[in-house]
Amino acid sequence: MDIVGIIAQELEIKPSQVTATIGLIDEGCTIPFIARYRKEVTGSLNDEVLRKFDERLTYLRNLQEKKEQVIASIGEQDKLTPELEKQIEEAMTMVAVDDLYRPFRPKRRTRAMIAKEKGLEPLANLILLQMTSKTLEVEAAAFLDEEKGVATATDAIDGAKDIIAEMISDDASYRTYIRNKTFKEGTISSVAKDAEEKSVYEMYYDFTEPVAKIAGYRILAINRGEKEKILTVGINAPVESILAYLEKKIIIRDNPNTTNAIKEAIADSYTRLIEPAIEREIRNELTQKAEDGAIEVFGKNLVQLLMAPPIAGKVVLGWDPAFRTGCKLAVVDPTGKVLDTVVIYPTEPQKKIEQSKKILKDLIKKYNISIISVGNGTASRESEQVIVELLKEIPQDVQYIIVNEAGASVYSASELASKEFPNFDVGQRSAASIARRLQDPLAELVKIDPKAIGVGQYQHDCNQKKLGETLGNVVEDCVNKVGVDLNTASASLLEYVSGISKVIAKNIVEYREENGKFKDRRQLLKVPKLGPKAYEQCAGFLRINDGSEPLDATSVHPESYEATNKLLEMLGITKDEIKGGIRDITKKVKAAKTDATQLGIGKATFDDIVRELEKPGRDPRDEMPKPILRTDVMDMKDLKEGMILKGTVRNVIDFGAFVDIGVHQDGLVHISQLGVARYVKHPLEVVSVGDVIDVKVLSVDLQKKRIQLTMNLD
Repeated sequence: MDIVGIIAQELEIKPSQVTATIGLIDEGCTIPFIARYRKEVTGSLNDEVLRKFDERLTYLRNLQEKKEQVIASIGEQDKLTPELEKQIEEAMTMVAVDDLYRPFRPKRRTRAMIAKEKGLEPLANLILLQMTSKTLEVEAAAFLDEEKGVATATDAIDGAKDIIAEMISDDASYRTYIRNKTFKEGTISSVAKDAEEKSVYEMYYDFTEPVAKIAGYRILAINRGEKEKILTVGINAPVESILAYLEKKIIIRDNPNTTNAIKEAIADSYTRLIEPAIEREIRNELTQKAEDGAIEVFGKNLVQLLMAPPIAGKVVLGWDPAFRTGCKLAVVDPTGKVLDTVVIYPTEPQKKIEQSKKILKDLIKKYNISIISVGNGTASRESEQVIVELLKEIPQDVQYIIVNEAGASVYSASELASKEFPNFDVGQRSAASIARRLQDPLAELVKIDPKAIGVGQYQHDCNQKKLGETLGNVVEDCVNKVGVDLNTASASLLEYVSGISKVIAKNIVEYREENGKFKDRRQLLKVPKLGPKAYEQCAGFLRINDGSEPLDATSVHPESYEATNKLLEMLGITKDEIKGGIRDITKKVKAAKTDATQLGIGKATFDDIVRELEKPGRDPRDEMPKPILRTDVMDMKDLKEGMILKGTVRNVIDFGAFVDIGVHQDGLVHISQLGVARYVKHPLEVVSVGDVIDVKVLSVDLQKKRIQLTMNLD
């Protein structure tokens, strides 16, 4: 199988790029490392393409391995023909290989096997020849054998039909046609097991949609309804045209003695053997595509959440809202250190509002708090009202923001949190996390299982292993794009750095605790289990500020230090100038007519070095939209149709986007209301999590707590 050619064609890249990239992957290079530091080798493939490349490479290699196993298995049975071997070699999917292997796969004892044991295979072949001038009852007389259980002509004919039915079922070309036909023309339907029962699946109580057109989120919804025993789901195939196709293929002569028996065998083959299997395969394929789509959306939403710009240099009050147990507060300084924690009871049932305000005023004054970060969970709305009242009563310039607290409770109960805050309870830890995720979303959110962060739809219905792997890759790409401060990073952040495992991350932290701050990147080689290969993969993504080597604070890889130093020398720039950034370096490079060949490096690497020297340690998150900080609050009943508001996209799903407009209940912008005059296949083409957008209120349903919004403002 030409894996190189297939990947080149699918990803629309050159075969030489494919071969080179496969070589790097097989050497143990990570995707972030390849994307950032091997651009000349790959032709500057980005991390998104490389992730698809890696996934496809794995699939095709597994497919090749399966083909070899199938060919070997059929060969051992002495049934492998050159034609069959060619068909297997040319198969492009696992399903196609399975179809070809089906007749040779060891099976449980089938009706056809039993019929063959009774000696009825010659009768089946005779029927299929369709040339007999005798009735089947007469032909069957020669096969009667009471000892074998063939007492009558009907017994013999039924056994022969069982053999024919299995032969039809095992034909790969028939299955391929039926699968494609059902996919193109079939429908998927669901009905309620109890139409009177109220549930969230009511729109699927009498539902039908073409298989070829059904949206992924609908598949996942009806799958869940079926799993919860509320729905009965099925595929409705174009049975008449499928049977007509099989009859046309198999009935080659109009023989009244055999035609009816063959038609009965065809119908039995389809109904008993083919249809259930095809339905399973199609539903599996639909589910897999739906899961892949949901995982992709989840991943893209997660990128936006992780890459949200940090709010640096501020003292933040983290607020974990609750009713009965009180609201847990944590004051966190600009470095993320927790300065104070307290519990207040401004909500039901205690409702100690004035006492709570006094505590808050004292904290704000004592620690010079400038932002309050409030989790969006239970009692968030009630907490927000207290905060707004408070802000009107104090002289200090304080703002607040509602943050997505998804995963905060998971983190606060984790072993990592108990090690980080051994003297705190789960509420205090959660409040600290809510504050920190505003100060540096990436550094805080990496402590939480990505699956618990909750941006997406139906993530619990997806293949959890694949979801975990995909989201882990997303976090890895984000962490390596931003870079990590080697002297302050936690082990949970370090383990996402290219080339660093959990064990090595732990060893780095322990080494730092025992030996003090890292002075230069080369010191990493003294960390246990961090060898030359791991060093090559991770060094460029780890930053050391105020170290002995100024280039260690940049994303320039140590392997390029020699070329970088030569460039600086040619331009008359000292290393001391690097820290603040060399703003006019591009002009100097042009003036000096310096290029990559003079330094013995590739053009892409040269361009990256110049860009990095211009603005060392640049943070790509700075280009993302800043969060909206508020000082006042609106209620849902304050909303009026036609009102234009500024909001933050909280979640993007297949049929629209949920937007926080400052009324606690997120509003929905349906895919048809995204404000663009073109067909939109998915809302992600227009909006992303974290985007700050202008929206207009279309309708407000206070009873159902639903807000319909539009981005069509005129």
